[in-house]
Amino acid sequence: MTTQNDEELISAATNNNKNDNNNNNNNNKNNNMTTTTAAEHDEDEEIEKTVLASVNDDDVVEDDDDDEDPVITMSEEARLVDQLPLDSLAATASSFASVHGILVERRQTDHVNNNHLHNINNNSNSNNATSTNTGSSNNNNNNNNNNNNKDTSFTSSSSTRQQSYFECAPISLLPNAFPRSAFVQAQTVAPLFNQLVEIVSQDATFLTTTLQQVVEVDPFTAKLLHLYQDIYHNNNVNNNNNSNNTNTNTKNFAPQADRLGLFRSDYMLHPQPTEGEAATAATPPPTLKQVELNTIAASFGALSTRVAALHRHLITTAATDEAVQAFLQQNKKAILGDHTAVDNHEKNDDDGVPENCALDRLAFALHLAAQHFQTRFLPCVVEEKPVILFVVQPGETNTADQRLLEFQITQVHGWRVLRQSLTELSTSATVNPDTGLLTIAEPMGGTATTPGATTITQQRTVAVVYYRAGYAPTDYFGPAEWKARALLEQSVATKSPCLGYHLVGTKKVQQALARPGVLESLLQNHTDAGTKLEQVEQAAAMLRSVFAGLYTLGSDMVEEDYAAVQAILQQGQDSKYVLKPQREGGGYNFYGKQMEERLRLHVTFHDNDDNKPPTVDHSVLGEFILMQRLFPPEQRAVLLRSGQVEGSGPSISELGCFGTILVRPGTGTGDNDKTSKILHNEYAGFLMRTKFSHVDEGGVAAGFATLSSPYLV
Repeated sequence: MTTQNDEELISAATNNNKNDNNNNNNNNKNNNMTTTTAAEHDEDEEIEKTVLASVNDDDVVEDDDDDEDPVITMSEEARLVDQLPLDSLAATASSFASVHGILVERRQTDHVNNNHLHNINNNSNSNNATSTNTGSSNNNNNNNNNNNNKDTSFTSSSSTRQQSYFECAPISLLPNAFPRSAFVQAQTVAPLFNQLVEIVSQDATFLTTTLQQVVEVDPFTAKLLHLYQDIYHNNNVNNNNNSNNTNTNTKNFAPQADRLGLFRSDYMLHPQPTEGEAATAATPPPTLKQVELNTIAASFGALSTRVAALHRHLITTAATDEAVQAFLQQNKKAILGDHTAVDNHEKNDDDGVPENCALDRLAFALHLAAQHFQTRFLPCVVEEKPVILFVVQPGETNTADQRLLEFQITQVHGWRVLRQSLTELSTSATVNPDTGLLTIAEPMGGTATTPGATTITQQRTVAVVYYRAGYAPTDYFGPAEWKARALLEQSVATKSPCLGYHLVGTKKVQQALARPGVLESLLQNHTDAGTKLEQVEQAAAMLRSVFAGLYTLGSDMVEEDYAAVQAILQQGQDSKYVLKPQREGGGYNFYGKQMEERLRLHVTFHDNDDNKPPTVDHSVLGEFILMQRLFPPEQRAVLLRSGQVEGSGPSISELGCFGTILVRPGTGTGDNDKTSKILHNEYAGFLMRTKFSHVDEGGVAAGFATLSSPYLV
């Protein structure tokens, strides 16, 4: 579902994907409103205003296979919803959200009568007409109006101004059932994925070879890869002929910098395969499968922490409410199915919403990185601590999630946080040519009075650069933003992520790692000499156990990749796959008939030779991968928008597990300092997103899903 401007958050249906939803509903009648592998980047911080549509019971497509029908029908589930104290629960949720910051920022444009404001200001004999204006920006507008309208006080004129307000974030009213065993599995593999990203990021040959065809058709990935090569391996970023046109005239200190990863791996549940007679036995619980690994701008750690607290509060206060307990137990049964380990699906004392440590551990990782930076590069500076830089998008609206993290860093760990966009950094950032220290100009809230003077600023040394932007082409308006990215990368400041970590998060790398033997080879070649082979094999098996089916459409296609294409175009299995480009955030994937049509334009079959694989136009399709479509079990959900019940219906959920890693690079000198050293590596909390089943995409930020919590069973 993922990131990356993070928020206006939800919708079960948008104008942009109505046709796609209709196609999927028509094509998947035997899949009982099947779900998707769409993910959000988190990264992903982009707002699309959408309207959440209620799901009626008539919209549910019944499964033709009686053996797979839920024990309780959707109409009975709907009656369980009707019995819930919805008004009371929604009111409590809305109040809790307001008090604890589970909010999203909204913007509205007001039309302002300039002459009216001008006359009021004149009558008040003051430029600070506080009774009619709010904020310094409005006072500036009024001053401008006074200057421009000195002789035209009664001339009709108007302008617009944008104002912000906050409202309850889109959330699921109650938590969603999730198998405890799958949750523990996701926690367990989080540090392994952290280490895998570190390993792959340092293998320039693997990254370059894997992404070679992608960069030929995807300019954005090409720029990232070329910048990575120039800075870390060619050392020619300041050569006038460098491939990225990002000459910063700055010495390259990047190899000396620590590397910080704040990642999130997203998962869906998927039915375990059954064969022959086994299909008639007790249905095994669903298995955990990875949707994607987000390595940049993985969002919602702070808000998800507060949502988990909200759901624990609601469950505690409703402990004796029979309707709420019946609703939770029915969803438990929907997720676990006929799993014989659970007797009668009655409530277990261990059932419930776990503590979410995301806000605490993400802030701690940033603190640890800043602390280690100060020890390495500013050991004698005590008068002023360096700052942590949040790189954000202009007009950012996922401010609540980001600010909660900022406040945690400042209040608990004592670090100041500054926020600037890549555009702002293109003029405010500098790197010391002797030390590699990164400094940025912080506006001090006033302007110089001398004519022609610039805004008063203070230079701040940056310890950590934390990207909540920069993951999409739309974050780079021109050469200035790319040069800013290059300049930040060349400094000794710790980057989260560095360019190598960023590239490991591409879909193509994810697909390549799933190839037989690739994961095992990388782990073996880059693991400490003292590590036993069986340890490497065990780690590889744990990682591979959560891989979904992944297929390339580039020139490296093999038999299984061609088979997937043939299954879609010749065997009518378009419902079993998703076509995914190298993009973060919801809204970019192709499903069903749209996917089939996209492929058919660039695939040619050989009618006279069934044994010959089809001809695939890799120059067009090489930037995409095919992924196995996942089918999580459905459960009932009630979704809220702006603190009000917006609708209820069958839903599916996606679990994200955060992980953090801090690495000190090897210096190449001394027996104990030749290789990189992992200073910190841990699981760092969770995120759950829930959407109605008939919605293909899954991004909260892109307007398709809601924030939720796992109710472990």
